Amino acid sequence: MQKNTVKIAPSVLSSDFSRLAEEIKAIESAGADIIHLDIMDGHYVPNLTFGFVIVDTISKLTKLPLDAHLMVSNPQEYVDRMAKLRVSYLSFHPETVSNPKQLIEEIQEKGMKAGAALNPSIHVSVLDELLPHLDFVLLMSVNPGYSGQKYMPVVIDKIHQLKEAMQKRILSFEIEVDGGINNKIAPELIDAGADIIVSASYIFSHNDYAAAIRSLRSVQ
Repeated sequence: MQKNTVKIAPSVLSSDFSRLAEEIKAIESAGADIIHLDIMDGHYVPNLTFGFVIVDTISKLTKLPLDAHLMVSNPQEYVDRMAKLRVSYLSFHPETVSNPKQLIEEIQEKGMKAGAALNPSIHVSVLDELLPHLDFVLLMSVNPGYSGQKYMPVVIDKIHQLKEAMQKRILSFEIEVDGGINNKIAPELIDAGADIIVSASYIFSHNDYAAAIRSLRSVQ
């Protein structure tokens, strides 16, 4: 992978929701490639974020691809609505469904890229049978549920393991990393082979979104 092809996906969870339209336009102008949506149900994770109404609003404010991470107990019930709301990437946690391969196929049949999300404590081997069917893998570098947590470096080994599996098995999928990422951490992830970097508080707490995004792309 060319290191300069990494995609930056700001997570609007850390944006100012009272100025949502301005925030979306600002990150779009700042060079974001994707907009990341953290969908939490208050059940699979303790926090509750936003639902279809906010996703619909965001989809009307930007032409950037939308990347929805379903931290929910019933992801299969979100597929149809997310497809209608112009979501491009849709990831779920495999342990939340009895037949993850079937859900992957349902997501892809709706024209979206299907991803499996792994929490820090879950080994990549759980995806052995799913990897040939996935469009991307979302590696969590924090425990899901809240923004602003400290990054867990265990994710680096997981990137290497996924890249090795990709090469050995002649597979093609993107690797996305989300959780506690700033400009000090991002270069190591990119160097390991990450394709998509999700960043929330680092970008939205910065007084210059464009500078923050540029700093995430740069490899020292």
